[in-house]
Amino acid sequence: MVPEKNDGINNDMSLPPNQQNRPALSWESKILKTVPLPSFLGNLRPVMGHCCNQCTPDCLSKKVGPNFFSGYRNLLNINETQTKCRGWLVRRVCCVLFVSGCKVYGSPVSDRLERVCQSNRVKEALAADQKALEGKDGQGQLSLLSPFQPLINTCISTGLLRFTSWVMLKIWASVFGIVQVNLNHLPAISKASQEGAPVVYVYVRQRAVDCALLPLVLFCHNLRVPFTICPVQIKSYFLRSVLQKLGVVLLPPSALTEVEAERDPLYSVVMTSLLRELLHEGQALSVGVSAESGLGGQWLARIRQLIKEGSVADVTLVPVGISYDRVTNANVQVGSRSALKWLLSLLWKEPEGSVVIHFAHPFSLKEMCESERCKVEEWLPLQDLLLPVIFNNRAHCVFGKREMLWLLTSSGHEKNPAERDLSIAIILHLIFLTTSCLAGMSTSLVSSLLLYKHRKGVSASVLCRDVVWLTEELLFRKRDVGFGGRVPEVVHYALCQLAPHLIFATLPSREEPFIVARPSLASTLHLSLQARSVLHAFLVEAVGACATSAMLREVVNAGLGSRVRTDSVKEEKVEGDMEFDVVFGQSELMEKALQLCHLLPPGVMPPCQSSQSFALDAVDSLVRCGILIMEEIPKDIPICDFMKRDGALTWATSDDPYPSDSDCEEQDPCSYKISQPSQCPDLLVFLCSMLSGHLRALCWTTMALDLIAAPLPEAEFISRIHSHLCDTANQKKRHYESCSEEAAYTAVRTLIDLGVLLETRQMGGDLLGVSPLFQSSENRAKLHSFISQYLFN
Repeated sequence: MVPEKNDGINNDMSLPPNQQNRPALSWESKILKTVPLPSFLGNLRPVMGHCCNQCTPDCLSKKVGPNFFSGYRNLLNINETQTKCRGWLVRRVCCVLFVSGCKVYGSPVSDRLERVCQSNRVKEALAADQKALEGKDGQGQLSLLSPFQPLINTCISTGLLRFTSWVMLKIWASVFGIVQVNLNHLPAISKASQEGAPVVYVYVRQRAVDCALLPLVLFCHNLRVPFTICPVQIKSYFLRSVLQKLGVVLLPPSALTEVEAERDPLYSVVMTSLLRELLHEGQALSVGVSAESGLGGQWLARIRQLIKEGSVADVTLVPVGISYDRVTNANVQVGSRSALKWLLSLLWKEPEGSVVIHFAHPFSLKEMCESERCKVEEWLPLQDLLLPVIFNNRAHCVFGKREMLWLLTSSGHEKNPAERDLSIAIILHLIFLTTSCLAGMSTSLVSSLLLYKHRKGVSASVLCRDVVWLTEELLFRKRDVGFGGRVPEVVHYALCQLAPHLIFATLPSREEPFIVARPSLASTLHLSLQARSVLHAFLVEAVGACATSAMLREVVNAGLGSRVRTDSVKEEKVEGDMEFDVVFGQSELMEKALQLCHLLPPGVMPPCQSSQSFALDAVDSLVRCGILIMEEIPKDIPICDFMKRDGALTWATSDDPYPSDSDCEEQDPCSYKISQPSQCPDLLVFLCSMLSGHLRALCWTTMALDLIAAPLPEAEFISRIHSHLCDTANQKKRHYESCSEEAAYTAVRTLIDLGVLLETRQMGGDLLGVSPLFQSSENRAKLHSFISQYLFN
């Protein structure tokens, strides 16, 4: 889908080598006659990763580099042009010459352990520990720090780093076909690293190889290799010793998980002091954050605390988006035997898939903290936001932003609620920025089309046309795509990657195959995981579409419009054309979208944007898509506004930033009606289906509360909910995208914030049980009805 000529813009942006010289497909000639190639893709690719114009306007004005797309570089394509020498022998050892010529910044340990032990933070923590009092000469205190001594002495060995980088280049060449790196913001990152402030790279955790890919990319571009915060527990002593000489900060051997390590107050204090010393040395850091649980965000909170105390002047944050053709689980246990088996398996394995890495524009964390632009409204508990709506007490309906205190796993240092909210806002902002940097891969586009638009199957030619349409929509939303080539080749490559999860049917009467997503739990979860980048790009439209669907449901239930299929009607067919001759008020649509925003996982929208503004964008996005038509109705004509709330929301329709007398006057009411183009219902269903997996998991979790009589430990409670989700999907033989462990965890966390589940703190762990308010079946039915209104079937 990129012009065949080499224009210098899309360097090395093509299909993997094993897909370039394949035989022509039998249905290619037919598709090429009907599917136009988007010729603008090569010249007008969007530049992603700009700074937030509200939180960091100063960093946005200091942009370095071109404003146009600079192209990609294939990290695995190393030849003699990247070395200082030329010749036949150089071509054989060019990788060794390239690695030996890369710049390496050493990091000697020197007296780091002594400096950490002498810090006031560590001294106070040791003095508060009763065991530390047993050592009269200080040996008792040092013994408490002995488990953390290898972590504190983590360093970067120059020779070992060069050798490991050469080995990793060979390994990734056997694992991936292509590792593309976007070159747009690399000059700005290089300049920021030279100005003095340490650089902190933030990415969203997807795979265990994230920790290895990012340092290798920086090493190959002559940037400082960061100290990597690794959340994976590694038991092998040999691997731990090697990784600690490559700048990898591991978990303590006594802690199995990151949550368990954070429960140790001494660990949090020692890690904060270690961060202070590393930043004083000018070292770079690499931190991965979980988009569901927020794990990893405590490291950002520690850095912000150091800036607030004045221990560190400032740091430069760089969000990084790492996109894969194939996504696997990142929670793995690594041992020496498993690593050796994995390395040996690469000898008989052909490279599969590709990786695209986007660096965002660097910005100052101090500017974001001191300007306080990242927080625009007060955080409120979710039960204060939604319970009045669920129980139809609209007189007490409150508008605000959902409070997510659980994003900070270790909040002992955040005693001030305002400081704690600011740390949470920064975590949410970085999750949003890193997710926005993810490129739309070919497998992501095909997975989203098969899951959300063609659930019953699609022919190859129609799939190619929809891939072109979806590519144009992503580029229109300033999201880059991580593929190139001709349309049939791109689709064929994506189908090959997704082949284990698809069913291909061929008929004698058809010249092209018919593709259906395999109706199984593993296949549906894999496709749903691949489609996340597309979901994030269409999230605003999806929220608006689900809000419109909820309004249509209320119209149908009130008997004011034509029939719309719901979950309670299983196999009923709607006769004739669907006519939606109903007018919706703007305030009602926005309120529906606003309530839905509170049910979504963290990081879907930046905290610097108010929820009301996001809801307004959701409604306006449907007007741009052609689903809704805006109508200006005079004041003397009543609107079919059957849920009017006086004074709920007040909006000025003028775009003039300077207020005038006309802005104080009451504006004419704005209303919307659904357009009647033939493609409108299909687009509405496509957008609503994107959020159906999360909403359906919430509904099924609410129904599972009847099966839990007594409080259970949190891990066991989530396990039971996950089992219930899988059993329900197996009974229905569909909706497997609602059965992942992440869906169960997110649903349980939402119900805790909503006050449906009650947390009880105990020494052995937290217990979860149904709160007294929702032990009534009537109240649970109201909750289920509130969530299910957004489901469009």
